[in-house]
Amino acid sequence: MLDRHLQSKLVDLSRLLIDQHRAKVIVPPHLPNSGYWFGGGNLTVGPDGDFYLVGRYRNEGDSRTGLVAGRRGLELAVFRSRDQGGSFEKVFCLSKQDLSLPHAPVLSIEGVAIRFRDQMVDLFVSTEKDGVGYPAPLASYMKPGTGVWSIDRIRSDSVEGLMQAPVAPLFASADPATIHVKDPFLYECDNTLLLFFCSHPFSWTCSNTGYLKINNDTSEGASSHRVSCSGANFDFFPRGNVWDVAMSRGTCVIDIPRVGAFSDHNVQLMFYDGGECVRDLDQHANSVSRPRGYSCEELGGVAYFLDRQWSRSERLSKHEPMFVSPFGTGCSRYVDVLNRPEGMYATWQQAQEDGSQPLVCHFLPRSEIESALS
Repeated sequence: MLDRHLQSKLVDLSRLLIDQHRAKVIVPPHLPNSGYWFGGGNLTVGPDGDFYLVGRYRNEGDSRTGLVAGRRGLELAVFRSRDQGGSFEKVFCLSKQDLSLPHAPVLSIEGVAIRFRDQMVDLFVSTEKDGVGYPAPLASYMKPGTGVWSIDRIRSDSVEGLMQAPVAPLFASADPATIHVKDPFLYECDNTLLLFFCSHPFSWTCSNTGYLKINNDTSEGASSHRVSCSGANFDFFPRGNVWDVAMSRGTCVIDIPRVGAFSDHNVQLMFYDGGECVRDLDQHANSVSRPRGYSCEELGGVAYFLDRQWSRSERLSKHEPMFVSPFGTGCSRYVDVLNRPEGMYATWQQAQEDGSQPLVCHFLPRSEIESALS
């Protein structure tokens, strides 16, 4: 465990990076209304040096009454930036129909992640699928018009080729305690790729964070979908005790630069979304009014690990969230960080006064990073 002095430096860096007031909107949702957003993806660099951004558009829709009652997660979109995040243009999009499997039509598109490696590009996408169902003893718990979340992979030798590439199932769970898996994000080190994900039980009472190792066989190029998943761990990051007691969903892991006070420390920082309840609850009229975080309106937190010991997390946001939007519900979630030589690019969904959640971005120069860690 780091001492208090070093922990405070991590807090300083995190707050500099997720700056709610300096962040700029880079992808607005389809409408400036509650229930509309863009995000749940990542920003990375392609082999051509351009930035690529992936996420999903969500339109209003309520899973409690069935996704057929609204459009909800309706479109996966890939954007390109030729000016290091200054502006983005849409390259292509995929609809629910595009991502559906013959036996499992997609009801909602959830979190996604894109990755370039070995002349290949992989798109990891989570969707809520019909035709899957719950195990027989619990079948009656499934609400009409809803499905089960799982994660697929699309592989190609080019970004544009992803539009025609087949969708291959990657990871699903049959355990009622973890039957819904979604929102993949990636962490790579020493030729090992970890896929982190969110899971829910059949009762939808909480959000949890898990991870598994991905072993790829790229010997057959873009036509190969051979992949093995091993060591799935569903509970390495327990839910918190206060503001994040109902949900603790990891969204990004980064390595802290080995500079300044951290030159002798191997530290990983994990950003996560938390909430005090699944649905918004009335607050006492005479109590302290505060954002509490709930499903689709989560708040932001951060934890750290030493030497990639994933089972030994330490929260830096134990008693209250660290990231709260100054607008609307306070929602601040799905943080992703791209670490580049010139600095770090952070993106996240930020609540607005109109109820929407556009994707915002903030760039922190390398000089400010090193100063915070000095």
